[in-house]
Amino acid sequence: MKIYTKTGDQGTTSLLGGTRIPKSDLRIDAYGTVDELNAYIGLLRDQVVNEKRADFLKEIQDRLFTLGADLATAPGKGKVKKPDLHQADIDILEQEMDQMQELLPPLTAFILPGGHQSVSFCHLARTVCRRAERIAVELTSMEPVSELVIQYLNRLSDFLFVLGRMMAYELKVDEITWNPRK
Repeated sequence: MKIYTKTGDQGTTSLLGGTRIPKSDLRIDAYGTVDELNAYIGLLRDQVVNEKRADFLKEIQDRLFTLGADLATAPGKGKVKKPDLHQADIDILEQEMDQMQELLPPLTAFILPGGHQSVSFCHLARTVCRRAERIAVELTSMEPVSELVIQYLNRLSDFLFVLGRMMAYELKVDEITWNPRK
């Protein structure tokens, strides 16, 4: 199977269900940003500090593919065979956050990204996740988007924030707090 098809050479692409749309369409931006996020989750999974979380991070990557398939499905093409997100996918993110937060010191200030390269990668993933969420929310003003897609992205960005804190804790590096000028 060849990777290139030449069908996108004129600036269009096919959604699941066959509808062709411009590559500049907001729907393409939404699932393209989810794809970018997935690459950052892979980078996080490869960090030594996340060895014990590698399987969970792989599950997140799997859910992002599921979410991307949902975003890549043409509206009204509900019969397209694809996996679905479930409330349990969101619940597990919340459970993982709760477990990490039990070990972390209370949050008393805003945290600036940085302190260790691995932690910085986590903050990059978090910000890309927030962007994916904003784009998906904007898309809802034009076309239907599953509520679970929005909820999952929202919860995942929260998870990534807590994960960044946990990674700093495990790496024994100080979190960089924001101290506003007075």
